[in-house]
Amino acid sequence: MTAATELLIGEHVRTLDERFRLAIPPELSGPLLAAGSRLVLAKERAGCLSLWPAAIWKPRIDAAVDVVRSKLQAGLLTQRVGQLQDLGRLLSTRHKVVSLAARDRLVVPEGFREFLGVEAGGDLLVVGAAVCVELWQPAAWTTFVTSEMPEFRRRIDELTA
Repeated sequence: MTAATELLIGEHVRTLDERFRLAIPPELSGPLLAAGSRLVLAKERAGCLSLWPAAIWKPRIDAAVDVVRSKLQAGLLTQRVGQLQDLGRLLSTRHKVVSLAARDRLVVPEGFREFLGVEAGGDLLVVGAAVCVELWQPAAWTTFVTSEMPEFRRRIDELTA
């Protein structure tokens, strides 16, 4: 299977070392890197970052930006400058191209560490989220799982119907 079709699943506790490096488990890094060594780290929600193959992430974000650019050039966004600025701010800070170092270690960049909310020496969870790998601050993960688990059966039934 390719990175686009293999489900990335699993939950692993890892410690962010003093240089803000994090070892991605091989069962997640292997499929993640199958599409190439360039990855994209993205801010998802407070306490959560996602790690995507750049070959999957880049075309999706480029397509969205192209639509916005076309609308801007056509004058369709003149009454929505505030929304456009908000989008620009988020695009400017939401994601960063990264790569894994030796032993599949990710250096979590400044700005992303603060968003994640984990200090050097702190634990976090590396979770396979089917199409990407997510890095979770433990309390944020617990809150998410607690709120979402009751919907598990309905979601799997919908996806397998």
